[in-house]
Amino acid sequence: MYQQIHEYILSHQVIIIHRHINPDGDAIGSQLGLKEILKITFPDKLIFAVGDASSKYEFLGKMDDVPKDLFFNALVIVLDSSDTKLISDERYQLAKTIIKIDHHVPVTNYGHINLVDTNEISCASLIAKITQKLKYQWNKEAARALFVGIVSDSNRFYYNGVNSQTFHIASLLTKFPFSLDEVYEKMYLQPLKFARLRASFVLKFQLTHHNVAYHMTPMSEWKNYGVDLQTISRGMVNTMSGIEGIYIWVNFTEDDDKKVIAEIRSNRFNINVVAQKYGGGGHPFASGAYLNSFEEAAQMLQDLDQIMEGKNESKKG
Repeated sequence: MYQQIHEYILSHQVIIIHRHINPDGDAIGSQLGLKEILKITFPDKLIFAVGDASSKYEFLGKMDDVPKDLFFNALVIVLDSSDTKLISDERYQLAKTIIKIDHHVPVTNYGHINLVDTNEISCASLIAKITQKLKYQWNKEAARALFVGIVSDSNRFYYNGVNSQTFHIASLLTKFPFSLDEVYEKMYLQPLKFARLRASFVLKFQLTHHNVAYHMTPMSEWKNYGVDLQTISRGMVNTMSGIEGIYIWVNFTEDDDKKVIAEIRSNRFNINVVAQKYGGGGHPFASGAYLNSFEEAAQMLQDLDQIMEGKNESKKG
């Protein structure tokens, strides 16, 4: 399949790289890493990256403004997106050819090629593996972007799924002369107001009867914090992690359209089945979904509580 991807790249002059909405470090890192790799490997081609912006990861590069007409004969590569409704910039549908490259549990196969490897900790590590196998060129900028993606989705090499191959790829990337200090500072150094915000979220999370931790944050509330939606939805979910007796936690955040973003995490149980029930997806221990209301969020919370109820009952038995 790697060779098929290579042949599609060779046969297209315009290549446009997409990823999911509300991008995290892996989505941005894999996207901009691949863009840089293709630019230096195929300097005669037009390579673009599109999608909604992320101020946090702007240090890796910015998105391109691509005219609609360029899509019609383009190769579109969609990264880190298990389902079509997650893809940022719907113009991907106009493309002549679509390739999906992902590491999440599949929801839909929407590409002419669908390369999905759920054993990879990140899409960035998968891009590194593919481009290394195809002998594409890397440089400092590409290595830094891919490293950011791996660090982001592995939570600094902490999550389940990190293995010797992960560290091997990281070791290859860090041979390039980018600053690890700068990367970690950009990713994790917190302004004082953000540290205080995290502290307030630690104090306000609630527990279900069977110890599922959760936040429910209306749009009117998070806008008063003076931060963006992603800072609340994804940035606050792990304020409930690392606490004794809490094995599942979920952050519900209302967006501008009155929809609710659900970020679900666990350090022990497969919560992806619940995310998929509500049209979402992800990994066994880190998933998300886009819900219609807080009422639907309450239903999801009941399903997560049932997972814990079943585990608690099995312990008693």
